[in-house]
Amino acid sequence: MMDMKKEKDLEDVVPSNSYDTHHNPPQNHDDVFGEITDSGPNYRNVGWAGTVILMMKSQIGLGVLSIPAAFDTLGLVPGVICLLVVAIITTWSDYMVGVFKLNHRSVYGIDDAGFLMFGVIGREVFGFVFCLYWIFVAGSGMLGLSIALNSVSTHATCTAVYVAVAAVAGITFASIRTLGKISWLAWIGLVCILIAIFIVTIAVGVQDRPVLAPQEGPWKSDYKVFATPTFSEAITAVASIVFAYAGTPAFFSIVSEMRDPIYYTRSLIICQSTVTAVYITIGVVVYYYCGSYVASPALGSAGDTMKKISYGFAIPGLLVTVMLFIHLPAKFIFVRALRGSKHLASNSMVHWGSWVGCTAGVGLISYIIASAIPVFDSLVSLIGALLGTFMCFQPMGCMWLYDNWSKGKVHRSPRWMAMVCWSVFVIVIGTFMMVAGTYGSVVSIIDSYAADGGSSAWSCADNSNST
Repeated sequence: MMDMKKEKDLEDVVPSNSYDTHHNPPQNHDDVFGEITDSGPNYRNVGWAGTVILMMKSQIGLGVLSIPAAFDTLGLVPGVICLLVVAIITTWSDYMVGVFKLNHRSVYGIDDAGFLMFGVIGREVFGFVFCLYWIFVAGSGMLGLSIALNSVSTHATCTAVYVAVAAVAGITFASIRTLGKISWLAWIGLVCILIAIFIVTIAVGVQDRPVLAPQEGPWKSDYKVFATPTFSEAITAVASIVFAYAGTPAFFSIVSEMRDPIYYTRSLIICQSTVTAVYITIGVVVYYYCGSYVASPALGSAGDTMKKISYGFAIPGLLVTVMLFIHLPAKFIFVRALRGSKHLASNSMVHWGSWVGCTAGVGLISYIIASAIPVFDSLVSLIGALLGTFMCFQPMGCMWLYDNWSKGKVHRSPRWMAMVCWSVFVIVIGTFMMVAGTYGSVVSIIDSYAADGGSSAWSCADNSNST
């Protein structure tokens, strides 16, 4: 009875038969956005190919640049194994997002899923963490873009100015209202970031030695097949890998704007297969040739000239990353505020004022974060551990249990019992990673500032070689 009441409460937000599992809804009405007409934005206009690109762009961005450094901490073999384990778990979590959306059509974000499973408290906690996560990720994106601008311009102006430029540009492009239109920019961003990454990957393979290595005398890569990190170092490296796959919470928004969500699984398989292949290729090749002298972000590993070239190509990709990661929490807040009203899918003044206010507000907070914590590696690890695991692991295990627990009361098949064990495992490992990874990341930040003072908040220092 409690579950039925929760579904009825969510239906009251947007009155509809939203909890029927129907795979071909009429395109002029959506259980989240309401009536979609030609006089307003079309929120259901992302095809399966656009879905692939949006998924890949939410994954391939900043996280991939820290994978070689994570391999240096863990060792080559443990690093690849950890990456594959994280890929498997997050792929299942991503799959559960699509399944849950098809089963519960009125679910737009992870807060709606939290409401169904845990009531009002679940909605508020999941919603708050979702917004905080993407705001932090957008902040790290601004930091990455400022590093790129610093590298290309040879630190022509204050780093704090570059972060502000990244914020203004991100807010401007993030104000595009639908993912259907953003998917075209995501194509450009994905291609640019991949070109930049593969330029460095090829360069480190053909150059004599990485730029951070001793430049005189004989040199040989000191890569390690197995490393011996401390617990805090190891868990921080794993958190960085989690962050590289932590686009999962974005998939709620993406599947909600698909023209036909039944193609979600096809898009997911293509995305995760490609992303994992890219991560392994880049991580192994760059670390094999650079060893402990790998830079983080990795684009700085091949010398000043190649760094300028690679960052030049990366700038559009990093800008799209910032744009997308401002858009997602802004859209979440926007839909939450206007859901059920005529303004959500119209061109009214209320609609535009609310939308621009959301993007500007999210962008401003992200800018403050980027300026206050200007240490790339530590920021990536902290986000991955504290927020990424909570968004990518525990909720999805709970979602499977929510939809399938009652089936075990009728017939406890071996498959059902195996999936219960798997779901519980995902919840437990996610909780462990969240607690232990946060500890390791905080220790790493403290050690970084103790060693060299780090870059101060709102600093003009060049952080293009931050580690």
